[in-house]
Amino acid sequence: MKELIIEGKNGKSRILTGECIENLENYFPGKNVIFITDENVKRLYPGVFENKPVIVTGTGEKIKTLDTVSMIYEKLLEARADRSFFIVGVGGGIVCDIAGFAASTYMRGLRFGLVPTTLLAQADAGIGGKNGVNFMGYKNLVGLFSQPGVIICANGFLRTLPGKEVLCGMGELVKYAVLSGEKMFTFLRDNYEKLLNLEDEAVDHIVMESLLIKSEIVNRDERESGERMKLNLGHTTAHAIEKIDSTISHGEAVAAGLKMAAIISYQQGKTGIDTCQKIFDLVDRLGIKDISGLSASSIKDAMLHDKKRDGDFINYVMISDIGNTEIVRTGIGTLHRWIDSAIPLLNKNRIE
Repeated sequence: MKELIIEGKNGKSRILTGECIENLENYFPGKNVIFITDENVKRLYPGVFENKPVIVTGTGEKIKTLDTVSMIYEKLLEARADRSFFIVGVGGGIVCDIAGFAASTYMRGLRFGLVPTTLLAQADAGIGGKNGVNFMGYKNLVGLFSQPGVIICANGFLRTLPGKEVLCGMGELVKYAVLSGEKMFTFLRDNYEKLLNLEDEAVDHIVMESLLIKSEIVNRDERESGERMKLNLGHTTAHAIEKIDSTISHGEAVAAGLKMAAIISYQQGKTGIDTCQKIFDLVDRLGIKDISGLSASSIKDAMLHDKKRDGDFINYVMISDIGNTEIVRTGIGTLHRWIDSAIPLLNKNRIE
């Protein structure tokens, strides 16, 4: 087992990797613990919740709403939860976001912890203090920053993941590899079969590498005022794609967003064709589904309420090289022209 610490302005997050499912409750303070999970996790791991109070949500992006949060508030009231209670979210990124948001806003804030159960959540979504829900189809439009007290990553939860969910995590891992540098990028490229088969040693290594780079960035920029924006690499396009087509997974959308960032960076003279080809090749090697048939107009419309937008500008993350990215404050009109130029190549899955 390994441990990382994120020091936030509002508290400290203790992150544990390689722990066993059976040891989870050793990390939750006091007797007043309430679990939040979804139907699938509750069904697959009944022993985790045996004889414990648990609030169960539905599944999928459709439940990441204020209506679900309202239901959780009602259940907390029924349980007579007060500020002595500790909330534990057990599930993928959606559950982690909802549980963190509900805990942080109920009675102006309860202590909470997260147990991410998917590869995507362990490598990314459960880490960093972002909590939120979607509103009118726009991703994470309503939310806040609030650090969980503890985050526990247990490989045992990954065993029941369907193949599509594993690939969903891979899309986010490619992002971290591009941010981190050649060492992590090469490991992901050379060990992708072990990762797709969820071999413990390979998974432990890549998850820890992702957590290290994210924790270093979050420690320096907790509230996304500067460097943390780099973690949005590929996500401007990804969130737009997810709004357009809800059947596309987050990982698939991020992979497409990374390709789009590579194309735009190349077309704007920020990077060379070799760097772009490396990113394309890695995404294709992992077997992440290509997304085609996208229209530039629909992507631009979906970006109107991107939370990274600042008036008539948006902070777009460009790629200079593997391990070297740049936040570029870009006019919306300019970004729209870039999208018009890049979308045809993204649809063809080629650089030029």
